[in-house]
Amino acid sequence: MSLARPKSPKPPTPRREEESIWDKFSTLGRKKKIKEVQEVEEEGKHAIDTPGAPVVPICPPEEYNLEENEERSMVETKSLESPKFKQLVTVLIEWINDELASHRIIVKDIVEDLYDGQVLHKLFEKLSGKKLDAPEVTQSAEGQRKKLRVVLDRVNQVLGISRNITPRWSVESIHSKNIVPILKLLVALVRHYRAPIRLPENVILEVVVVQKREGMLNPRRVTEEITQTYSDYGQRGERDAFDTLFDHAPDKLKIVKKSLETFVNKHLMKINLEVINLDEQFCDGVNKCFQRLFDNFQFIRRMIK
Repeated sequence: MSLARPKSPKPPTPRREEESIWDKFSTLGRKKKIKEVQEVEEEGKHAIDTPGAPVVPICPPEEYNLEENEERSMVETKSLESPKFKQLVTVLIEWINDELASHRIIVKDIVEDLYDGQVLHKLFEKLSGKKLDAPEVTQSAEGQRKKLRVVLDRVNQVLGISRNITPRWSVESIHSKNIVPILKLLVALVRHYRAPIRLPENVILEVVVVQKREGMLNPRRVTEEITQTYSDYGQRGERDAFDTLFDHAPDKLKIVKKSLETFVNKHLMKINLEVINLDEQFCDGVNKCFQRLFDNFQFIRRMIK
């Protein structure tokens, strides 16, 4: 028969002293402060998460050190995360790397690798087939701006942008690492040289522009259109025989011009016209009009007979 094990004696429970009325008031005060802090936190979180709240990109404090009337623009995070924007950047980077593969230049960041003008210099020389009078490598900020000025002046000339028209890019906007003018410049080059790539259509960026006026920072929103629809600017994705001729056999261009002159003169000689210089005599379209009129005249004569 087993005996019951004696229980260990419990330590005496100290008697809780009764709280005074002042202790109760102190406890209620602390609870009220905690509740107020929680309400403020919830209100701040709601203000941040609310769709109607203004969205301002996260920028370091030095980005806001502006001179009087100086502006600085920042693309909203929502635009930078859009699939069309990411696709555009990827397509442009791959295009640049393909064009400059022979120079062993690899672009990874479309802003950091292009803002100093070095890659833009090589890219324009490759596309245009002409050398630019600019230093190959320059480390100083002033030297980079000079290089950019040479490149952009030549680009504007090729694109037909007169000095009276303000272009959508500038030396300062590109050198300050503003992605909007960099993208617009690259898209313009793609369009002009009919690059065999397909750009995503209707890429739009929401930009916050901050200007300092009377010591105060005044933000405003701007919508920047980077690409349009292909039909708007007639970009052709496929390259033709003349593109191949220019790229791989420019020495045979004179032979092709001579053949075209022979073909044109065969038709124009019937109305006592002759083409000697295809570039100069056809640049205004006059002889082409004469040829079309002659063709129509011959067609009418056949119809009458």
